[in-house]
Amino acid sequence: MSLFGYTRAGREPGAPRPPSPLLWIALIALIAGGLVLAFAWLAGWIGRDRVTAQTFTDAIEATGPPQPGFRRAHTKGVCVSGVFQGTPEGAALSSARVFRQRQVPVLGRLSIGGGDPHGADNKARVRSMALQLVSDDGQEWRMAMNSFPFFAVPTAEAFLEQTRAGIPDPATGKPDPAKMAAVLEKYPSARAFQQWAKTAPWSNSWANTAYNGVNSFRFTAADGSHRFVRWSMRPQAPFEDMTPEQRAQSDDDFLSEEFAQRLAQGPVRWDMWVTLANDGDPVNDPSQVWPEDRRQVKAGTLTLSSMQPQATGACRDLNYDPLILPSGVAGTDDPILAARSAVYSQSFNRREREIARGNAPAATGKEGAR
Repeated sequence: MSLFGYTRAGREPGAPRPPSPLLWIALIALIAGGLVLAFAWLAGWIGRDRVTAQTFTDAIEATGPPQPGFRRAHTKGVCVSGVFQGTPEGAALSSARVFRQRQVPVLGRLSIGGGDPHGADNKARVRSMALQLVSDDGQEWRMAMNSFPFFAVPTAEAFLEQTRAGIPDPATGKPDPAKMAAVLEKYPSARAFQQWAKTAPWSNSWANTAYNGVNSFRFTAADGSHRFVRWSMRPQAPFEDMTPEQRAQSDDDFLSEEFAQRLAQGPVRWDMWVTLANDGDPVNDPSQVWPEDRRQVKAGTLTLSSMQPQATGACRDLNYDPLILPSGVAGTDDPILAARSAVYSQSFNRREREIARGNAPAATGKEGAR
């Protein structure tokens, strides 16, 4: 004890001993470890069966060979551009500037389903349209629409299950039929989608195909009132069916070739039709079709006037995230909508890294330069 009544450690007699530094080190390590686990969980590095953007994109990539620099889904397509003109009826439903501006520039993409950048158009059941509208107040509206009338499954978990069922078995090089049969047995909407794919007529052009938003959104009008809606782009060009014989004889790239010929004769147009939900209609399940008697409003007209190869076109480096929306349009709690947005972002980041590292000559039109 010192002359002043303190111990050598500087404590008064009987004072509690300070915590050991080892306890602080252990606490810091515990916090750091928790952060690492949380990061790994969010990144999808652990918990493989969880639905994350990473695990979902991994599953999509596993369904086919690597295609660096290309979109992971709807891989084959072309860039298109034109304008959108809204209607007073559209402006009455939503305060979005695109319905009031005289003309809104559009940068879009037409594509087919599948992950092969060289896939055959005559074998692609699904055709797609993606659009970016930028109004004069700087707001963007990005849409991602497909030719099917409803989604095959109701939830993100089911979507991941369906995607994994399409991964080839290493032993055969083909998906296991039993896994896909299990998905069809489990989800009635998947069976209904399969029936649509087997029986719906095939159009002979991107220009006369109708494209459906499938997911539900919320329109808010200038007076603050809101309605849940789904929209479609319906072609002004008359529908023309393709027989199986015509498909078998058509070129692998007939859609882009036909569209280029059509554009040479003048612009191609679609009308945007908005369907309004009634109370009780499912707005968070894109696998459920709304009754045909729901009110429909013509909200605008899309005019496409030019087309460019996607390898060098402006649409190549654009992510058509369906949740990039202007004021007056909002998403819903639809889990498929959220999953699409997250997976599109993950896919975009991966392919942009591949392009930046010089690993994607085919996707950027530089393959012949090597």
